[in-house]
Amino acid sequence: MKKLKVYLDNCCFNRPYDDQSNITIKIETEAKLDIQNKIKRGVLDLVWSYILDFENYKNPLIERKIEISKWRALSIDIVVENDKILSKMKEIIKFGIKPLDSLHLSCAIYSKCDYFLTVDRGILNKTKKINEIEILNPIDVLYKLKEL
Repeated sequence: MKKLKVYLDNCCFNRPYDDQSNITIKIETEAKLDIQNKIKRGVLDLVWSYILDFENYKNPLIERKIEISKWRALSIDIVVENDKILSKMKEIIKFGIKPLDSLHLSCAIYSKCDYFLTVDRGILNKTKKINEIEILNPIDVLYKLKEL
């Protein structure tokens, strides 16, 4: 059986640091942590990108930056900028997605990920027409992976 490749965007990596008093945020955090456990166990493959490096580098909170950057070493692929990614980004922007978010999506599509994971409602609501990759909230991914 082929291992599934996942790409977590920056807001997904940062979800555990958000205010956990909101039940939705708490459940998304638990789902994201479960997905990361599957990555650590080798059940899922993680893809990283230069845009994750860029956004994480800008994080002013050192402890968070360090913890998130550790996931780079667990990635099976680190996507670097190229013309195909930039071209795809320009297509995705037309759906009303912000440039940085479009770059994340472009990297995930370029690396042929099965799932792009985000907790960003703007991305989830605007990407229904992008059919090269499944764009899901971590909670929804767990439903799909229930057998893993």
